[in-house]
Amino acid sequence: MNREKRTEIAELGEFALIKHLTKNIEIQNASSLLGVGDDAAVIDHFGKQTVVTTDLLIEGVHFDLVYTPLKHLGYKSVIVNLSDVYAMNAIPTQITISLGISNRFSLEALDEFYEGVYAACKKYGVDLVGGDTTSSQKGFIISITAVGEVAPDKFVKRSTAQKGDLLCVSGDLGAAYVGLLFLEREKKIFMESPQVQPDLEGESYVIGRLLKPEARADIIQFFEKENIVPSAMIDVSDGLSSEILHLCEDSQLGCMLYEEKIPISEEMKQAAYKFEIDPTACALSGGEDYELLFTLPQAEYDKITFNEQISVIGYMTSVEEGAHIQTKGGNTHKITAQGWNHLQ
Repeated sequence: MNREKRTEIAELGEFALIKHLTKNIEIQNASSLLGVGDDAAVIDHFGKQTVVTTDLLIEGVHFDLVYTPLKHLGYKSVIVNLSDVYAMNAIPTQITISLGISNRFSLEALDEFYEGVYAACKKYGVDLVGGDTTSSQKGFIISITAVGEVAPDKFVKRSTAQKGDLLCVSGDLGAAYVGLLFLEREKKIFMESPQVQPDLEGESYVIGRLLKPEARADIIQFFEKENIVPSAMIDVSDGLSSEILHLCEDSQLGCMLYEEKIPISEEMKQAAYKFEIDPTACALSGGEDYELLFTLPQAEYDKITFNEQISVIGYMTSVEEGAHIQTKGGNTHKITAQGWNHLQ
């Protein structure tokens, strides 16, 4: 029987492990003056401002290795950080990555994870410039810090939307959540009957949105090309309703959101119906879409009208009016945050 080779991490030791995992790095940005191999990286953004963001991903809380391939996990771990950089209207340039690894993982498994990390770095033009590894008593722990650059007058906060601004979102929403429902269902069946083959026929779109999301570099490039600076912006990681309420609270405004304007893919709609759940509820409360939610002055409307990747879903109102959604039937309800809360 031909068994795949398994190299124990303990055979290498920490320094040899880092050397092994980072041996093929190619620097892509002039701002990366000094990368892996010294006590710290050196970055010079040549007069631009630097944005820094960090994310912690923990096995059993943020991901499940029963149905998450390690290569996909490496890719996604980078993407979730780059999305936060784009949400500042900045361009990501470097990441550092730190891992807590238990002895369940072989060197080959880590190589697979790093394949995904490097694929994301290459696609988005980002340099891996440092990090750390340590042993973990159980489970896999991933911490990634992303650094980006932005012209001094171009970074965008959550707190600067204005009354009357258009409320816009990129892409489509809710698919990752429905993808999670399918994978959780199949996991449950597998745990009870390991001989049953998974039934995921025709669901590649929603499952792909969960396992291999993309960050919206294209939207930031579009803003630059059209000379658009959003008045406020946030990435959609915890569900649309939750992110809208963040924007409203930080900008001290209300909003009117129109259910019929929320972008939902046909694949997600059909998949949601299989679980007998409302697609709008998935879009409002699901998580991990990594789309961009932003506000624009109404004068910018003509610039975005032909971009099929941007939907105008409502507008900002006074704080006294509160945050509301108008349903397709014409009823108005208060928006409540039922997004994913990983601290519960």
